[in-house]
Amino acid sequence: MAIIFALMLLISFSQIYYIQAVGQGEWISKYRIENLGSGQLMKEVDFNANIDRDLAPIFAGAEVNVTFSVDIETTASYAKLTLRTNLQHSSIQQGYWELHSMDYPLLDYNPNSQLVEFNQVRGTLELSLYGKIPSTTGSNVPVDYIFVTLYGPSGETLDLIEGSVITAALDEFQTLLEQKEEKLQSMKDSGVDPGFTDLYENMLEQAQWEADQGQVESAIRLLNSLEVSNEPVSGIMEALFLPIVGIVGVLAAIFVFLYFRGRGQIQYMLAVVEDQIKDLEGLTLRVSKIDRSIGTRLEGIKDRLKSLVGM
Repeated sequence: MAIIFALMLLISFSQIYYIQAVGQGEWISKYRIENLGSGQLMKEVDFNANIDRDLAPIFAGAEVNVTFSVDIETTASYAKLTLRTNLQHSSIQQGYWELHSMDYPLLDYNPNSQLVEFNQVRGTLELSLYGKIPSTTGSNVPVDYIFVTLYGPSGETLDLIEGSVITAALDEFQTLLEQKEEKLQSMKDSGVDPGFTDLYENMLEQAQWEADQGQVESAIRLLNSLEVSNEPVSGIMEALFLPIVGIVGVLAAIFVFLYFRGRGQIQYMLAVVEDQIKDLEGLTLRVSKIDRSIGTRLEGIKDRLKSLVGM
């Protein structure tokens, strides 16, 4: 009975060890992820040297070279370990694997297979993995993509190599957002009216929310619209808020117009919208004296509203 209990305890400790070891360098001690086409280093990890660097974005659809080391501390020749990848086949390299530690014994090694098998023998196994990240990976949000997994004799996961994969559009959004955040801080430091910076900050938060919902292209368009040639100081802020209020009023009138369209009150709502357009004309003239680019945009909105109601 005591022997059975000891065995169960040993198994439990082994399972805990495997869980703790995953991704912590207990087996895969170091790795580098490079762009296979350009050779650019994108991610580097060395647990023994306490190195963990993300140097460049990893894009979906990219072809990569993952070079890594597996440290086997003890020999258990009866235990078969397996390395497996889900990368697609590279169009640049003929096979998936390149063996660097030529003296480490492998089982039926086939460089063109998605897996490598070997018995647990003390030593260091060094390999390079070549392949293509599926284009659909991380379509709207960053994804922690697993490049290679090390499995134990019973199929348990011993270790893995993963990295954050994004799309080119998401990378563009993140770069643009950083630029706009720097611009926001610069405006705050230079004394731009707090009302304007609050509005600017709210727009950044809205763009981030849209990106989080997967609407990356819409978020990029919103960030690109935040171009103001002359940021207002405190005395000018009131004039800039007027056209914003006017636009909101016009849009609200349009929504009410559409709501009442089927209720026989079209003529009344048309008159309301026409009045809003007249107010917008005056606001456009005032704001054009402060910022010509905003005035031009308001002029375009006014013209489209006139076309809508037939003025």
